[in-house]
Amino acid sequence: MADTARDYVEQYLQVLSVERRLSIHTIKAYRRDVNKLLDFCDGRGILLWQGLSNHIIRLFSASLNANGLHPKSIQRILSAGRGLAAYLIQQGQLSVNPFDDVRAPKSEKRLPKTLSVDQITSLVEIKLDDPLSYRDKAILELFYSSGLRLSELCSLDLNDINLPDKMLRVTGKGDKMRDLPIGRQADQALRNWLIQRNTLPLKDYQAVFVSQHGNRISVRSIQARVKYWAARQGVEVSVSPHMLRHSFASHMLESSGELRAVQELLGHANISTTQIYTHLDFQHLAQVYDDAHPRAKKK
Repeated sequence: MADTARDYVEQYLQVLSVERRLSIHTIKAYRRDVNKLLDFCDGRGILLWQGLSNHIIRLFSASLNANGLHPKSIQRILSAGRGLAAYLIQQGQLSVNPFDDVRAPKSEKRLPKTLSVDQITSLVEIKLDDPLSYRDKAILELFYSSGLRLSELCSLDLNDINLPDKMLRVTGKGDKMRDLPIGRQADQALRNWLIQRNTLPLKDYQAVFVSQHGNRISVRSIQARVKYWAARQGVEVSVSPHMLRHSFASHMLESSGELRAVQELLGHANISTTQIYTHLDFQHLAQVYDDAHPRAKKK
């Protein structure tokens, strides 16, 4: 690409930074993605933006796929290019968006990994010998009891919890609030933790979960503590907070079959997001069938 053409990239990134107030890291990611387009254009001798066409962009997408990029990465790069092209139309450098109707190849859907009920039991039955162990047990129990996202648990305040009714209120994606039940074991663990919490030098008085110094516990700390307890309790897989959320959803669906209810509990805007757990449920049923049906068993 000619220098004059590249100048428009810098102008576009400046717009993203100033007007849309995107973070430095996001701007760097945009630059990396757009640079892939610039490299492709250089390789084909395209000097000006007017040289881009829908056919060229399809070739660009195909080249990314041929180089082994994951479909999600290709979709992100195409999205960055589509935004740049929209800006170039505003600047009179393009008349139509060459990225229109160009999609990345479909990625294979991976089923979320879950823990068995026995693994969950092993994980949450930790030895309680100091305030932080009480805190961590409450965190583990609450993840599995209510299917919380990591950010939702981290941001919990005391006024979000209704202990008499065993309910809590969380703010999920899109600032949407939902009320969730607290299971019996999680309720007891939470009550025990709140007693221990008062023995710490509190600085963030509203935060439900705090560090030993009294500040709201960070997302990274919660992730680290979940991994720590999984290893210590002998759970022989890499456990994350999201895996506990997946386990909650899968086990709820196995027991109830109520897809809509699980959707509400998880806070999914679209039921198609929740339907992935029906595949997990089918795998469970298929395994039961294979184990139990006389004509399904291998000789």
